Amino acid sequence: MGKRLITQRRGKGSPRYKSPSHRYFGEIRYPIKSKEILQGEVIDIVNSVGHSAPLMIVKYEDDQMCLLPAPMGIKVGQTVFYGGKDSSVGNAIALKDIPIGARVFNIEKVPGQNGKLLRAAGASGILVAKEKKNIVIKMPSKRQIKLNPECYASLGVVAGVGVKNKPLIKAGNSYHKRKAKNKLVSKVKGVAMNAVDHPHGGTHRRHRPTSTTVRRKGRSPGQKVGMLSAKKSGRGK
Repeated sequence: MGKRLITQRRGKGSPRYKSPSHRYFGEIRYPIKSKEILQGEVIDIVNSVGHSAPLMIVKYEDDQMCLLPAPMGIKVGQTVFYGGKDSSVGNAIALKDIPIGARVFNIEKVPGQNGKLLRAAGASGILVAKEKKNIVIKMPSKRQIKLNPECYASLGVVAGVGVKNKPLIKAGNSYHKRKAKNKLVSKVKGVAMNAVDHPHGGTHRRHRPTSTTVRRKGRSPGQKVGMLSAKKSGRGK
């Protein structure tokens, strides 16, 4: 029979696995467009435990207050725009109006959906080509994606690029860092668990009591652990 694995229990919504969103500063979103070009002012740069990058609070001329990832070089009191064709750092404009070779972040996947891509500290993509119906963005992984020309993106590179340079040193630092984002600190191997917790558990020796290959794709989620329909397993010759 299938077993409730820990990765499945995390979706239950119980207090143990609930995200501490009450500690987050807010939700990142672009303003609701009321006219073609919105002028805004950066009134503060803040830290949120739920985000690796610093965030900037922008107040637009129609009194909308928005929380956005802060790019490198942004300052309090600086003027930024939403819309138009000005490709200065911090402005958010449509992909079709961004010049080729510019670095972008906080990119929408669907027009009007708010930024979904490249929001972490130090993240940025490069606009490499403009096709007839698509804009090509080169991601940090070198993968190229095609997006709608009407999708919005911000110009520049997300600040906080050196956030991973400082070593954690102690396991306690890793615990608090990951707990702030509702992440588990360590991943326990299946062979170290009890039989009721994982199909690979239930022995005093660190070996798997059953085959690690799942032959049928239609089995219950608690049984689909290990290799799924593997053509070959074991040591190669």
